[in-house]
Order: sequence, then structure tokens, then C-alpha cells
Amino acid sequence: MTRAAGRVTPRAVLFDWDNTLVDTWPTIIECYRDTFTSLGLRPWTGDEVRARAHGSLRDVFPDLFGERAGEAERIFYDTFHRIHLERLQALPGAAELLAHCHNAGCYIALVSNKVGDNLRAEMAHLGWGRWISRAVGAKDAKRDKPAPDPIFMALDGTGIAPDHAVWMVGDTPADLKCAYAAGVLPVLFGEAEHSREVLLEYPPRLHARNCHELVALL
Repeated sequence: MTRAAGRVTPRAVLFDWDNTLVDTWPTIIECYRDTFTSLGLRPWTGDEVRARAHGSLRDVFPDLFGERAGEAERIFYDTFHRIHLERLQALPGAAELLAHCHNAGCYIALVSNKVGDNLRAEMAHLGWGRWISRAVGAKDAKRDKPAPDPIFMALDGTGIAPDHAVWMVGDTPADLKCAYAAGVLPVLFGEAEHSREVLLEYPPRLHARNCHELVALL
């Protein structure tokens, strides 16, 4: 944290994955498009996906598709598994950010609403296991973000308490809500606009528009 604010480097930094460390919006948008289209529904636009696709599928799809949620999930993952690794792109400066956190002695973990096995496959594909100690995804914990369970799982056994020496860095309201629920420091990432109501209820303590700004905050 910045010296001027009287803060110190965090003991742990927990990162969201999609669109915090990697650019996966093109993949997510295509998966949603194929799902809606296959079910005979109007597909969301790219902007609608960016605004609404924030929860885990096990939480979101029953409300979206009702009794067809299981079918919708199968369609989504048929597309996902076909394209996700070949399209995976690190955000500019993400590798340098992780190396910086590691060299500063921070414990680094992922806390994502991407299914855990898929999350770990993407992390391994990029070769980032040398920096990231643990990756907690959807269905790994009893509940997914915005519940605090994944943060507690990411810290379990480390001896690090869930307090403001732990940063939760993410680009969606679910990340902010999760940080508040767990009692860690909420850090908003990216330039996406969120509703004033959400930001007033769950205000980020820090905001970085990109990986380079987050390195500067550290």
C-alpha cells in the first residue's frame, strides 16, 4: 500500500482471474451467445454479458434458464472447452505484477468464479504456478463468490488472518462483496463502470485501472 496513506505491503494478495489477470471476455461472450442461441433465446450483446455475467454458473444459470439450467450449462461448457485455452491472453503487465508480489514476499492466490479445474488448467497453461500458491474456483468451496468461503479456503493453513493485510483484487461487484464478507481489503481493478448503489454499499478501498497501476500501489 502507499506509504503516504500510512499502510504497508500486504501479507497476501488474492486475485480474481477473468479480466483481472487474463482477458477472457471474448471467450465468455461466445459461450453465452452459443448457450442462448441453442436454447432458442435472444443472445445477450457483448455489453450485456460484461454487465451481467459476474456470478458462478451454478448460482446464475438457475435464475436465467430455470429447469433448463443443466442443459444450458452443458452447452456453455461445450463451447468453453473447445476454445478457452487457445484464446487465453494475459492482460498487459499481469506476469510482471505477479512476479512483483512474489518478490515482495506476498502470498498469492486466485479466488475465481471459474470452475476450479478450468481455472487451474488456465493457470498451468500460462506457467504461473511459480508465483501462485493456490487457486480456488467455483465449486471448490461450499459457496462461491460473493460468499466469503473461497477467500477462507485460499487462506486456510497459511497462518494469515483474513484482515486488511490481505487484498482481494477484482473487477466486479462480486469481488467487492466477497472482500467485505471476509473482512479483507477490497481492491477494484479495471475501468468498467459499476452502479453507484453497489459502490456506495461496497466501496473499494483502492482502485487500479490496470496491472501497472496496481504495481505502483504495492
